[in-house]
Amino acid sequence: MSHSAKISWQNTGLAFQGAIDGRTDQNFKLGWSEDDKEFGISPMGLVVGGLAGCTGMDVISILQKKRQKVSFFEVEVEGIQGDEHPRVYQNITIVYRFKGEDLSEKAIERAIELSVTRYCPVHAMLHDVAEIQTRFEILED
Repeated sequence: MSHSAKISWQNTGLAFQGAIDGRTDQNFKLGWSEDDKEFGISPMGLVVGGLAGCTGMDVISILQKKRQKVSFFEVEVEGIQGDEHPRVYQNITIVYRFKGEDLSEKAIERAIELSVTRYCPVHAMLHDVAEIQTRFEILED
């Protein structure tokens, strides 16, 4: 499997617009910017967003296979960059939040473990450069 991205500078500051995997229709165009928060997302913000999406898809898929009755699920990722260039992430925290009926803590722990140790390629790429902590919360339904 391969992925592609194509971006174009927007003739202002550090603003770019583009598409990933050839998705050029308006609903799938992305904006990147370090200096114009109105225009787009920073590239490093996209990295933590990619991590959240990747591990989130794994975890919910595994829990569905385990027949867990999840009614709400969110993943929050915070990355702390180093001070020295190239300013890679040094610390990343992933918080998984769930609501549902009779959720098993053991099933949730195992789903997260499988995601971060076996299935999520974004986590696999980041774990050698950043310390990554995970935790989960089961919220009242």
